[in-house]
Parts: sequence; C-alpha cells; structure tokens
Amino acid sequence: MALPKEVKKEVISKYQVHEKDSGSPEVQIALLTERINQLAKHFQVHKKDFASRRGLLKLVSQRRKLLDYLKSNKIDKYRAIIKELNIRK
Repeated sequence: MALPKEVKKEVISKYQVHEKDSGSPEVQIALLTERINQLAKHFQVHKKDFASRRGLLKLVSQRRKLLDYLKSNKIDKYRAIIKELNIRK
C-alpha cells in the first residue's frame, strides 16, 4: 500500500529543506508518518490483517530511528517536526 503520487509530492514539498530535496530525515519522517496514518485507518476496518500489521511495526521502527538521529544531531528540527506532525513522545 503505497502513497498516491499527489500525496507524496505534497508531503515532500511541505517538508523539503531545499528545492531538490526528497531524502532528508524530515521528509522521510513525514512520508513514514503519512503511511503509518494510512495503515492505522486500514486496521480500523481490517482488524485481523496481521501481515500488514508487521509492516506497520517496521515503518514505526524506521521512523523512530530517523527521529533518534534528528534528535541527536538537529534538536531544533526534531522538536519542530514532532510538534508539526503530532508525534508524541
């Protein structure tokens, strides 16, 4: 279940650091958050979809690692993205 192109472009343009940026930690965290939210809606309907649940856990873990990296290197950007994406910690 990938993100639609329009949604992906919108998220990238909102969080990119410079014009051609598509891989900075901020963009990656925003894209992962979008996919996690999409999967959360999926699980409200399909409660027994355990294969996708495993994928969700992998996405959450990947996002956690990126957030830890951001926290150790750019604390101000970490706080901003946590607040903007409503990720609680």
